[in-house]
Amino acid sequence: MTETVILRSAPTHALGPDRLRALRDLLDGAFGGDFSDEDWDHGLGGLHVWIEDERRLPVAHGALVMRRVLHRGRSHRIGYVEGVAVRAGLRRRGLGGRVMAELERAIDGAYAFGALSASDEGAALYAARGWRLWPGRIATLGPRGIVRLPDEEDSTYLRPAAGRPLPDPDEPLVFDWRDGDVL
Repeated sequence: MTETVILRSAPTHALGPDRLRALRDLLDGAFGGDFSDEDWDHGLGGLHVWIEDERRLPVAHGALVMRRVLHRGRSHRIGYVEGVAVRAGLRRRGLGGRVMAELERAIDGAYAFGALSASDEGAALYAARGWRLWPGRIATLGPRGIVRLPDEEDSTYLRPAAGRPLPDPDEPLVFDWRDGDVL
């Protein structure tokens, strides 16, 4: 790949079947087959940011969807980052950072704060960009009530929206329910 790359963004409904397939193929490849249909579904319905090479093939991607989080008696509208990936062989060149910068700009303009669940490989990118590992408890409001998710408590990162504080870590974050991995 040459250095010619184009940053693009669009809501899911504007992508069309060919672009959606190309983005899904990128994610399947980047996650080595560990990207499920539920994972794909979690990133749909919001904003997609991707980078194309000179052949118009996606080489990096991230999505931002709205989620609800209960915290200290309030329901917060947050921007949840999904499906951040860079094609193998092109990592560590700033492409993921360019995608994240656009997603963070959307968080700043529309949400109380941003959240994501980081893989071990992705955690350094988020920490370097000012995302903070959540030190508190994580739960979900499921069909049977509130369920604690201790396995998510060492991989959930938050980012305050511009000029807004982060939640109080002494109180849990209770995420909305969804199929597959909740976070």
